[in-house]
Amino acid sequence: MSYESAVASMFALGHELASTPSHKFDLEHMRVLLGALGHPERTFPSVLIAGTNGKGSTAATLASILRASGLKSGLYTSPHLIRINERIRIGGEQISDEDFAQLHRDVDTAAEQLVAAGELPWHPSFFEMMTAIAFRYFARERVNVAVLEVGMGGRLDATNVVEPLVSVIADISLDHQKYLGNTVSEIAREKAGIIRPGGAVVTLPQQPAANDVIGNTILEMGATGISAVQYVPPVSPASAKYHKAQTGRSQYPLEVMGKQILVDTPLVGRHQLRNVALAITAAEQVAKKGFTGITAESIERGIRDTTWPGRFQIIEPKQGWPEIVLDVAHNPAGAWALRSALSERYEDRPLIFVVGAMRDKAISEIAEILFPMAERVIATQPQNPRAAMPEEIRQAAARTGTDIECVAAVPAAIERAREAALPDGVIVVTGSIYLVGEAMQVWGLRV
Repeated sequence: MSYESAVASMFALGHELASTPSHKFDLEHMRVLLGALGHPERTFPSVLIAGTNGKGSTAATLASILRASGLKSGLYTSPHLIRINERIRIGGEQISDEDFAQLHRDVDTAAEQLVAAGELPWHPSFFEMMTAIAFRYFARERVNVAVLEVGMGGRLDATNVVEPLVSVIADISLDHQKYLGNTVSEIAREKAGIIRPGGAVVTLPQQPAANDVIGNTILEMGATGISAVQYVPPVSPASAKYHKAQTGRSQYPLEVMGKQILVDTPLVGRHQLRNVALAITAAEQVAKKGFTGITAESIERGIRDTTWPGRFQIIEPKQGWPEIVLDVAHNPAGAWALRSALSERYEDRPLIFVVGAMRDKAISEIAEILFPMAERVIATQPQNPRAAMPEEIRQAAARTGTDIECVAAVPAAIERAREAALPDGVIVVTGSIYLVGEAMQVWGLRV
């Protein structure tokens, strides 16, 4: 099977979260599939990271730190911006087309045989297939540590079949309520499902409802909670300028492992301080598990070399174009983080928003948070069957009183934003990772 056929076969399974709505999440099915593949997930140590927002940034930073420490680090994340290969990386390099096709064939063959034998009730989902491919790849390539981002929730997520060295829980807020629950407490219970009896759990104080659930789960499991709060620098009016130390980066001093380092990260925004702190603390915990080479210097280097595009990514002005910000904010918490970062960096500069969103997202709440900042809003529709039509976005945002222009195709919407931008204006592309991915293709950007 060719790479193109493998990718087409994957997408034929449907949306990764709900390709088969009648099929319940069941980790036992994932274990059966992995058993047929020789249980690759048992052949490498891992760090498992859950959360509503920030888990991908934390995972990317941690994997970069481990790589800078001389470890062969695997990284599994979701979703992708442009190509499916982005989800599976070793040493910062995406899985090759040839390897993806070969491993897909292996996993798909095993799945079909299990279904035919009655050992699985149905074919594994998109995300179960991706996870099995990643595990098989990491096992085959003998990674020292794999950093795994939970796809959704935690308790029943396909990644949760591993026995992690360390569990990490990033910030929790409302998202995916259809699957995870309608309150922060219910969602936190799903996220806390990655905590293991007697295990180590890295987290930070957050909403009281989430704190209660995480704290009680740690106690019930006899686990050890490790706070990353010591690595979150205080933010005051005097220190807020750390965002502007270098274009598109955050810089601030920090004491790590008894030494002073300069945190220099491409992840911009106050919320990213928390994700960097989680990554540093998780790296320390991995070191305590006997992995040598993780030092203050390698932590500094790994943070500096982190690559995680589409997260308040700034594209500098060029001929005919103003400054551009790409951000994958897709829920209210992400929108607040984006609003804060835009306010700190751009103050009174006019902002033009190009917005596209999945129709199952809280579009009205996101609009109420972001649209009051805008000089102009252009609604568009990424090429995804779940994407809301521009008119749906306009209707959902009616309470904001914002004048919203609807442009169906993403390239045309971006061109319209360029035409409307004032000399000192900024184009902000946000609302969905799929929109950001299409915009990156328009500008010829790589991941």
